Amino acid sequence: MSIRVLLVDDQALVRAGFVMVLSAQPDMEVVGEAGDGAEAIALLARTPADVVVMDIRMPVLDGVAATRRICAGPDGPRVLVLTTFDTDADAFAALQAGASGFLLKNAPPEQLLAAIRVVAAGESVVAPRVTRALLDRFSGQLTLPGRADERLAALTDREREVLELVAAGLSNAEIAARLVVAEGTVKTHFGRILAKLELRDRVQAVVFAYEIGLVKPGV
Repeated sequence: MSIRVLLVDDQALVRAGFVMVLSAQPDMEVVGEAGDGAEAIALLARTPADVVVMDIRMPVLDGVAATRRICAGPDGPRVLVLTTFDTDADAFAALQAGASGFLLKNAPPEQLLAAIRVVAAGESVVAPRVTRALLDRFSGQLTLPGRADERLAALTDREREVLELVAAGLSNAEIAARLVVAEGTVKTHFGRILAKLELRDRVQAVVFAYEIGLVKPGV
């Protein structure tokens, strides 16, 4: 099945360029375009999508606010945010709002296509170490999520250990080596962590770990 993509950018020429690139892919379908976040949310109410490619700076409703509203709903599309700088406050805010990753607006087409496929598959685009760098820089803006203690208490000791290592920026292979277990075992643990904490992906898991103080900035 094709990946259904919704494009959100206030510049029509930018959207047109994206449409040309995505429409040439046999596994992608552009199901709609929107010029701002409010228009995107209205469009999603009647047009199913798998991935929303979202610009951050837009009139009416910006990309961060729109991402927060889209990701708050159950079984909604995943959001890939486009930003100008990869370590600015907007990129951090987008991740905290629930985006599955971000990409620089000047990234080459092949990176955009790869990022859409990764996000559609349920993975994160941003490397854990980049996420951690953002969180270290903007940790003072974190807010404690609702039911955090209750959700964390549902984890086993090993799952909590895996979450700490994920938040520290380690890959599954590195965690497996650290814990002396198979990589498949780490993936199983992490899948259970996401389910118990009601999180979508690795980026959200790292943000959650910082929000509840499981990982301290700069440590």
